Amino acid sequence: LAHRRASAAACEAGKASTTASVLCFLPPSAFAVAAVWPGKRRSGEMKVMVAVKRVVDYAVKVRVKPDKSGVEMSNVKMSMNPFCEIALEEALRIRESGAASEVLAVSMGPPQCADTLRTALAMGADRAIHVAVDAGTPLYPLSVAKVLRALVDVEKPGLLILGKQAIDDDCNQTGQMVAGLLRWTQGTFASKVVLDKERQVATVEREVDDGIETLCLDLPAVITTDLRLNQPRYATLPNIMKAKSKTIKKVTPEELKVEIKSDLEVVQVTEPPKRKAGVVVSSVDELLDKLKNEAHAL
Repeated sequence: LAHRRASAAACEAGKASTTASVLCFLPPSAFAVAAVWPGKRRSGEMKVMVAVKRVVDYAVKVRVKPDKSGVEMSNVKMSMNPFCEIALEEALRIRESGAASEVLAVSMGPPQCADTLRTALAMGADRAIHVAVDAGTPLYPLSVAKVLRALVDVEKPGLLILGKQAIDDDCNQTGQMVAGLLRWTQGTFASKVVLDKERQVATVEREVDDGIETLCLDLPAVITTDLRLNQPRYATLPNIMKAKSKTIKKVTPEELKVEIKSDLEVVQVTEPPKRKAGVVVSSVDELLDKLKNEAHAL
């Protein structure tokens, strides 16, 4: 902890630029599709790339398919993953501060993902790229990380921001994997992000068990966002209308020279077991009575 504080203090004083070391364990196949090259600093205007995912809306009660092969997706309200909204909001704030010149939103999935990208454009993203795959194609974190790595190779952003996880699969792996593939520094679960454009570093605060951890990352870097980072803005009606006429660039994994495959297979999806509803008690005496006579906990 003392070393973390010393490194953070030196970073703030401009006396040192500490590069966070990343250990990311990936199978050999992860490196068969795209060669790994060390990140390099870029001068001039910086581009921020944000990955956004289309998920079942957080307010919708999830229903499992009768054959337990997955979650029912037909006639279900879909929206942008809440953690991705936070990542996009942070990218927009970075651009508005003058530390970046462009925000690029990217998403991977079936044609309906274009709706999510239009939401990103309505919120303020400058451009959008849709990596199109057939509906029903399983997209696991490593496959997505390979695609993001390929897009980074083409677009050359100075910063890649993702939500720390998606609310549908809760994997919390894509950000770490793409940082490993790129060999970029990474700051995960960010609760505060400050960019120094002149020194080409990002200061990231993370809420950990023993307090607030501060990291100083050399750019380019990968940052994953936590819920406390910001409050995403709402897209205004005029911007929503403008977003409908904007062009979304469409590419395929094949064009990016990425093969979508995985050694993982979902065996079964089931609902959590039902529990008895809680009971509101009016007094401590009633609580003690229920604990003793009904729950037999006393």
